[in-house]
Amino acid sequence: MKLYSGPLSLFARKIEIALGEKNLSFERIMAPFTQTEGYTPKLPEIMAANPKGQVPVLIDGDVTLYDSTVILEYLEDAYPDPPLYPKNASARARCRLLELYADEVMLVPLKALMHRSEPWDDAPRRSALEVKARDAETVLANQFARLDADLGEGAYFCGAFGAADIALFMSVHYAQRLGGPALGRTKRLADWYAALGARPAFKTVIDEIRTADRALSRQVPGAFKGLD
Repeated sequence: MKLYSGPLSLFARKIEIALGEKNLSFERIMAPFTQTEGYTPKLPEIMAANPKGQVPVLIDGDVTLYDSTVILEYLEDAYPDPPLYPKNASARARCRLLELYADEVMLVPLKALMHRSEPWDDAPRRSALEVKARDAETVLANQFARLDADLGEGAYFCGAFGAADIALFMSVHYAQRLGGPALGRTKRLADWYAALGARPAFKTVIDEIRTADRALSRQVPGAFKGLD
């Protein structure tokens, strides 16, 4: 099994966690990345496998896949133990919706923070981006409050640990690394985040992202508020 990943790719790192949680061995090929040029040059293997030219790309024998959701669902079908989705149809659908919420709904305000890890450019442009970032932080804080309520007294979002937890964790984690809202007002979400971060598959990815940030990113003021 091969996984084409990226040092700061939220979605590729999500798949790395899933592979770790399923105890699956894989060869990782890291696509070259810089904050100024993005993924350049594009690896020909990725371009051949994914018309969008993006990571993650998973190759498992004669199966070649892209898109983190499709890859997660394939891994569940091909390697069902340990499971990352509930067996019950309605619970499984809820788990998929939560993953979609992380990947598509939370990604919108997250994108407004991503300039913070890039090199400094002209001050007026950065000031304009920061206005949008502050609005995005408000959106993220409201999303954290919703997740805190959805979590309730449970340890995980779908009863047992699963794909929804992985996807939501990655969105919350990227909000923290980009100086987004702290988790102090959402204690249940904060406890969930800390518990997942201590799991070996998560810890490995978190440590690698931090190492990549030190090499590739501008330091973000306010990153990981109250967590370090």
